[in-house]
Amino acid sequence: MSGTHTTGDGNPSLRQRISAASGGANRWVVLAVLCVSLVLVALDATILHVAVPSVTEDLRPGAVELLWIVDAYPLVCASLLILFGTLGDRVGRRRILLLGYALFGVASAIAALADDAQVLIAARALLGIGGAMIMPATLSILRQVFPDRRERALAIGIWTAVAAIGAASGPVLGGFLVQHYWWGSVFLINIPLMALTLPLGRWLLPESRGGADGPWDVLGALTAAGGVLGVVLGVKHLGAERHLLDPEALVPLALGAALLILFVRRQKRREHPLIDMRMFSRAAFSTSVGCIVLAMLALVGLELIAVQYLQLVLRLSPLETGLRLLPLTFAAMAAGATGSYTLQRVGPRTMVSLGFVLTAAAVLLLTLMGQQDRPVLLTVGFVLLGFGLQTTLFAAYESMLSEAPADTAGGAASIGETSYQLGAGMGIALLGSVMNAAYAPGLSDVPGVPADAARDAAHSLGEAYQVAAHLGGAAGDSLHAAARHAFVHGLHVTLVVSAGLLLAGAVMALKLPRTMDGAEPAGCADPAADGLTAGAVRLPAQADAAARNPAPGGPEHDTAVGGRPGRSA
Repeated sequence: MSGTHTTGDGNPSLRQRISAASGGANRWVVLAVLCVSLVLVALDATILHVAVPSVTEDLRPGAVELLWIVDAYPLVCASLLILFGTLGDRVGRRRILLLGYALFGVASAIAALADDAQVLIAARALLGIGGAMIMPATLSILRQVFPDRRERALAIGIWTAVAAIGAASGPVLGGFLVQHYWWGSVFLINIPLMALTLPLGRWLLPESRGGADGPWDVLGALTAAGGVLGVVLGVKHLGAERHLLDPEALVPLALGAALLILFVRRQKRREHPLIDMRMFSRAAFSTSVGCIVLAMLALVGLELIAVQYLQLVLRLSPLETGLRLLPLTFAAMAAGATGSYTLQRVGPRTMVSLGFVLTAAAVLLLTLMGQQDRPVLLTVGFVLLGFGLQTTLFAAYESMLSEAPADTAGGAASIGETSYQLGAGMGIALLGSVMNAAYAPGLSDVPGVPADAARDAAHSLGEAYQVAAHLGGAAGDSLHAAARHAFVHGLHVTLVVSAGLLLAGAVMALKLPRTMDGAEPAGCADPAADGLTAGAVRLPAQADAAARNPAPGGPEHDTAVGGRPGRSA
């Protein structure tokens, strides 16, 4: 009997859809390809950090331009995830993914050859567009090829660990490249990876589409993108030492908030929304999203400041800076590898709360850093930081995906990835704002330093060093010492604020369930109701009903077993 049945109207049968979705590829090989994709997206969020001093010296960007060079990529990526995630539902997720690979390679070449700050910012924005094409597909395809929840929990652990590894390995790889070549080489690393991943992805990854019900809400997707960018732009202006009531900060902030409110209201009214806002009425879902934002805010924001501390205060080389951050990578790997086991033993609530508390303890420990190098302290702090944040991210992602109803799981994945990228961008903006506010006052009254020189030095520690070298003599020495002291003071203030946010996250996590509810026994997952409907392929109503109520002995009986109605596994 052939396994390629069709329905009465000529559409492929359920068995055909399952076979097409899996693509015949081993799911662990598919996971490996997806993880390479994720590494590229995560790597570019941090690989430029150790190159910031070199970029500053070469391109001479202003304070706001420097911020945009660093986080134009994650912010553009975050704002467009919903747009490209839903577009992939219509035209095919693999197609969008492969286009993202190509754009990523082209944008990397432009960034590597940029000779102007504006060109580099534009190239980073193009990288963000490519990242927004890549990110939604990775998690959606992962859900598709891992229908069993316990296997999927392990896959999510690997997925989140790879994200942390990519983010944490960026400074190591970037440091090596900057030390041996030039800052543009941090972007060239993407090109050979793209050359490898593009043909592998075309060959191995399954093509899939979401539901075709109703028109694609282009206006809604653009409204969401504009809202996210407006809010973050306002925060960035506030972070660039502008007055609280400055129109340059308030106008984009207000416009962004208004657009997001319009987006939410529009989605509630539409029969076929991009995002089902009813998911946020579930306490566990909304709590998991908030925890992801807080965790990424702490990780990326603190990492950027730590890189500046290691290079500009301790005077470590870019490669030495990356190696100092390596323990964070290994700790994240360990947390991801043990995450599935831990989650089944202690449950989401304890796991997320414990991760936040452990991270807060690490951050407070790092307040003992001063102007002298303390490598043991830094190593212990980074290990606790990496393990704690990865523990939180793993449990929050698993809880979010499991809490979403099966028919809205694709939107849930986009929300999670948007939260991930938005948290990274907001971390740079918010913690950078705190750092600037604590750093600048220390340079306002340095003996022998003119007021205009003090104002320039207040922009950043790197600029303060340049101003001090230009002044020379006793005034230059005084400014150099004052800038180092002010930076360390600002670092301590930022760490305390970050610890407070992390402890608030631990309290927030108390809304999560105590146990890992709804886990199917191994081998009893429902690939029709979960792996296809939630992961990638929307079934017609008749096939979906047949998947939930298979006829004994029918052709779908061996592929649709059990499953928990109303929830994704």
